[in-house]
Amino acid sequence: MAAVGQRGTVREFSGFNSQEDAAKLRKAMKGLGTDEDAIVEVLARRTIAQRQQIKLDFKTAFGRDLISDLKSEISGNFEQVVLGLLMTPTMYDAHELKKAIKGAGTDEGCLIEILASRNNREIQQIVATYKKEFGKNLEDDISGDTSHMFQRVLVSLATGNRDEGTHVNEEQAKKDAQTLYEAGEKQWGTDEVAFLSILCIRNPTHLRRVFEEYKKIANKDIESSVKGEMSGSLENALLAVVKNMKNQPAYFAERLYKSMKGAGTDDNTLIRVMVSRCEIDMLDIREQFQRMYGKSLYSFIKGDCSGDYKKILLELCGGE
Repeated sequence: MAAVGQRGTVREFSGFNSQEDAAKLRKAMKGLGTDEDAIVEVLARRTIAQRQQIKLDFKTAFGRDLISDLKSEISGNFEQVVLGLLMTPTMYDAHELKKAIKGAGTDEGCLIEILASRNNREIQQIVATYKKEFGKNLEDDISGDTSHMFQRVLVSLATGNRDEGTHVNEEQAKKDAQTLYEAGEKQWGTDEVAFLSILCIRNPTHLRRVFEEYKKIANKDIESSVKGEMSGSLENALLAVVKNMKNQPAYFAERLYKSMKGAGTDDNTLIRVMVSRCEIDMLDIREQFQRMYGKSLYSFIKGDCSGDYKKILLELCGGE
């Protein structure tokens, strides 16, 4: 994974002055109406670390909580983006997972996206933050809200215990490919545990080699077999794992595309991906998006989104 900011569109703001920024935000919320452009200008162009300093200086200078003040001034999707930008990545992921689980219905796409794309350290931090913030174990909440093999895949991913080395054992790669073939394409019915035990445990470099060997044996790629052998949430979860192992920016480009295509926009997914990736690999995601869909991410957001939050998403996109 790229170092923070290296392939992101949001980078450290040169000449950063957290006290000035705090004063700008206070001014933007005083009096009649809210100056949303000023809020966008400050928060969308500062890094996570810089925003944390602004929050502290806001409280120091005005004796008020920046998040509480913003909540009273803005609403809807714009509020969702702004509040997301003011959280640390771990806190944001923990809150998104809680939101995905609580209430009627489960946002399974959110659970899959976060757990399939974060590294071990990130997942372990999310699990600890979730417990501290909500007083409950993430694993217990996942188990109470999901079932069967889908639940087992999510619980496995939530351990944050994948091999993260880069070693490829050629013999093991061939054996793993054969195991996957025999667990699915070769037999009637599917041995789903075999898919879990390989896809959720092996390191990414090894898995990419497994996928190459699999194609030789099955005459089709692993994604086609997962689609043919699984269905519903389990299919989506294992596909997300495969895609993240192969090309993570392409996975997020697809998530963004699907959030905007067709009737209506999946605002939650669109906002979450833009907020969580803007400082990590948004430049890579933009390149993949253009390559995969023949249109820039910027133009897609411009054409698909409306209202106040469009401005801030376009800033996070970092231009055409």
